[in-house]
Amino acid sequence: MGIVYTEITLKNATDANIVQRGLITEQEVRGTRVRALVDTGAGTLIISEELRQTLGLTIKGLRGAELADGTKHTYQVTEPVEIHWQDRMTACPALVLPGTVDILLGAIPLEDMDLIVDPVMQEVKGAHGDEVICMIK
Repeated sequence: MGIVYTEITLKNATDANIVQRGLITEQEVRGTRVRALVDTGAGTLIISEELRQTLGLTIKGLRGAELADGTKHTYQVTEPVEIHWQDRMTACPALVLPGTVDILLGAIPLEDMDLIVDPVMQEVKGAHGDEVICMIK
Protein backbone atom coordinates (compact mmCIF):
# COMPACT_ATOMS: atom_id res chain seq x y z
CA MET A 1 0.00 0.00 0.00
CA GLY A 2 1.27 3.46 -0.83
CA ILE A 3 1.26 6.58 1.28
CA VAL A 4 -2.23 7.99 1.81
CA TYR A 5 -3.06 11.52 2.94
CA THR A 6 -6.46 12.99 3.72
CA GLU A 7 -7.77 16.42 4.64
CA ILE A 8 -9.17 16.76 8.16
CA THR A 9 -10.25 19.62 10.35
CA LEU A 10 -9.01 19.65 13.93
CA LYS A 11 -10.75 21.67 16.65
CA ASN A 12 -10.18 22.25 20.33
CA ALA A 13 -12.94 20.05 21.82
CA THR A 14 -13.14 22.15 24.98
CA ASP A 15 -13.81 25.25 22.89
CA ALA A 16 -16.52 23.36 20.95
CA ASN A 17 -18.21 22.38 24.22
CA ILE A 18 -18.11 25.97 25.47
CA VAL A 19 -19.94 27.05 22.28
CA GLN A 20 -22.80 24.71 23.19
CA ARG A 21 -23.06 26.48 26.55
CA GLY A 22 -23.31 29.83 24.79
CA LEU A 23 -20.13 31.26 26.34
CA ILE A 24 -18.26 31.77 23.05
CA THR A 25 -19.21 31.82 19.38
CA GLU A 26 -18.40 29.15 16.79
CA GLN A 27 -15.92 31.62 15.24
CA GLU A 28 -13.94 31.62 18.50
CA VAL A 29 -13.29 27.87 18.41
CA ARG A 30 -9.62 27.25 17.77
CA GLY A 31 -9.30 24.97 14.77
CA THR A 32 -7.45 24.39 11.53
CA ARG A 33 -7.62 22.27 8.40
CA VAL A 34 -4.61 20.00 7.87
CA ARG A 35 -3.34 17.36 5.49
CA ALA A 36 -2.88 14.22 7.59
CA LEU A 37 -0.88 11.11 6.82
CA VAL A 38 -3.17 8.13 7.33
CA ASP A 39 -1.22 5.65 9.45
CA THR A 40 -3.10 2.51 10.47
CA GLY A 41 -0.02 1.50 12.47
CA ALA A 42 -0.40 4.54 14.72
CA GLY A 43 -2.92 4.16 17.51
CA THR A 44 -4.30 7.67 17.72
CA LEU A 45 -3.86 11.22 16.46
CA ILE A 46 -0.25 12.47 16.40
CA ILE A 47 0.36 16.22 16.22
CA SER A 48 3.28 18.63 16.43
CA GLU A 49 3.95 21.01 19.30
CA GLU A 50 3.24 23.90 16.93
CA LEU A 51 -0.20 22.52 16.12
CA ARG A 52 -0.88 21.91 19.83
CA GLN A 53 -0.22 25.58 20.49
CA THR A 54 -2.33 26.69 17.51
CA LEU A 55 -5.28 24.70 18.86
CA GLY A 56 -4.64 25.88 22.43
CA LEU A 57 -4.62 22.30 23.76
CA THR A 58 -3.55 21.69 27.34
CA ILE A 59 -1.32 18.79 28.31
CA LYS A 60 -3.15 16.20 30.40
CA GLY A 61 -0.30 13.78 31.02
CA LEU A 62 2.43 11.63 29.55
CA ARG A 63 2.29 8.34 27.68
CA GLY A 64 4.95 5.97 26.41
CA ALA A 65 4.93 5.15 22.71
CA GLU A 66 7.02 3.12 20.32
CA LEU A 67 8.00 4.67 16.99
CA ALA A 68 8.15 2.83 13.67
CA ASP A 69 11.92 2.43 14.06
CA GLY A 70 11.41 0.60 17.37
CA THR A 71 12.61 3.39 19.66
CA LYS A 72 10.50 4.10 22.74
CA HIS A 73 9.88 7.55 24.16
CA THR A 74 7.48 9.32 26.50
CA TYR A 75 5.25 11.92 24.88
CA GLN A 76 2.79 14.53 26.08
CA VAL A 77 -0.91 13.73 25.76
CA THR A 78 -3.41 16.54 25.13
CA GLU A 79 -6.98 17.14 26.12
CA PRO A 80 -9.45 15.86 23.47
CA VAL A 81 -9.27 17.12 19.90
CA GLU A 82 -12.28 17.05 17.59
CA ILE A 83 -11.37 15.39 14.30
CA HIS A 84 -13.66 16.15 11.36
CA TRP A 85 -13.49 14.19 8.10
CA GLN A 86 -16.16 15.22 5.61
CA ASP A 87 -19.45 14.78 7.53
CA ARG A 88 -17.95 12.57 10.26
CA MET A 89 -16.52 13.53 13.63
CA THR A 90 -14.80 11.96 16.59
CA ALA A 91 -12.83 13.28 19.53
CA CYS A 92 -9.73 11.83 21.15
CA PRO A 93 -6.56 12.92 22.91
CA ALA A 94 -3.50 13.50 20.74
CA LEU A 95 0.13 12.57 21.28
CA VAL A 96 2.52 15.47 20.76
CA LEU A 97 5.73 14.61 18.89
CA PRO A 98 8.09 17.59 18.98
CA GLY A 99 9.65 18.33 15.63
CA THR A 100 7.28 16.13 13.63
CA VAL A 101 6.31 17.38 10.20
CA ASP A 102 3.38 15.08 9.42
CA ILE A 103 0.13 14.93 11.32
CA LEU A 104 -0.75 11.23 11.69
CA LEU A 105 -4.34 10.02 11.67
CA GLY A 106 -4.21 6.67 13.47
CA ALA A 107 -6.37 3.57 13.78
CA ILE A 108 -8.56 4.62 16.74
CA PRO A 109 -10.03 7.79 15.17
CA LEU A 110 -10.30 6.02 11.79
CA GLU A 111 -12.26 3.17 13.37
CA ASP A 112 -14.46 5.51 15.39
CA MET A 113 -15.43 7.42 12.23
CA ASP A 114 -16.00 4.09 10.39
CA LEU A 115 -13.27 4.89 7.85
CA ILE A 116 -11.00 2.58 5.87
CA VAL A 117 -8.02 3.07 3.60
CA ASP A 118 -8.66 2.00 0.01
CA PRO A 119 -5.24 0.72 -1.10
CA VAL A 120 -6.13 0.68 -4.80
CA MET A 121 -7.41 4.25 -4.96
CA GLN A 122 -5.03 5.37 -2.19
CA GLU A 123 -7.76 7.28 -0.39
CA VAL A 124 -9.81 7.25 2.78
CA LYS A 125 -13.47 6.36 2.48
CA GLY A 126 -16.40 5.24 4.61
CA ALA A 127 -16.26 1.54 5.44
CA HIS A 128 -20.01 1.27 4.91
CA GLY A 129 -20.49 3.94 2.25
CA ASP A 130 -22.25 7.06 3.49
CA GLU A 131 -23.66 5.27 6.53
CA VAL A 132 -21.61 5.37 9.73
CA ILE A 133 -21.72 2.03 11.54
CA CYS A 134 -20.44 1.75 15.11
CA MET A 135 -19.28 -1.80 15.81
CA ILE A 136 -20.36 -2.93 19.30
CA LYS A 137 -19.40 -6.60 19.07
